Amino acid sequence: MVNESLNMYYDFSKLISNEEYITGNSVLEVLKKYSPMISVFDMMEFSSQVIKENRYVQESYREDSQKSYIESFLLRVKEISKDENDYRQIIDSKSLSEAIEVINARFEKEEDESKVSLIFYMSSIYATFILEESIHPVGTPFPGSLKVELEDGTFYCPVKEANMDTPNAVCRMCLAEQLDF
Repeated sequence: MVNESLNMYYDFSKLISNEEYITGNSVLEVLKKYSPMISVFDMMEFSSQVIKENRYVQESYREDSQKSYIESFLLRVKEISKDENDYRQIIDSKSLSEAIEVINARFEKEEDESKVSLIFYMSSIYATFILEESIHPVGTPFPGSLKVELEDGTFYCPVKEANMDTPNAVCRMCLAEQLDF
């Protein structure tokens, strides 16, 4: 829902402007405020949209792609409310600010009452800033039989650079680097 999405953006904006050092715990606190707003029906709508958007993906890896997207984004949203770990790491406020600007740009244009975008962005922030993982999990398939990889503690994505100019792409906030292929 647009109001909840914009409110989350405003909460992150306040966090950035009010705290000298932003910790993973403070970011998680904002995410936890909004995670209960995602219902089973929102998750079903999210799954349906992923399946719809993947209808043009090559059949040979369509099912794996859909499964990866649905599991990674939906499972992370469910994890947020249950996560009781202590995340004391200091979050780079500039990176977080850039990430929430991506969110704001999307939500300012959002006209429907869907929470699909909220699921994408909450999961992306959680993966990037809390879990310190790539947004798409290792093994996520992409065209050309390429996958997200983890090598020596660095995540590599085969499509990161191709999506950096896409205004709403979560790739812009992902910590993965471009996979050379």
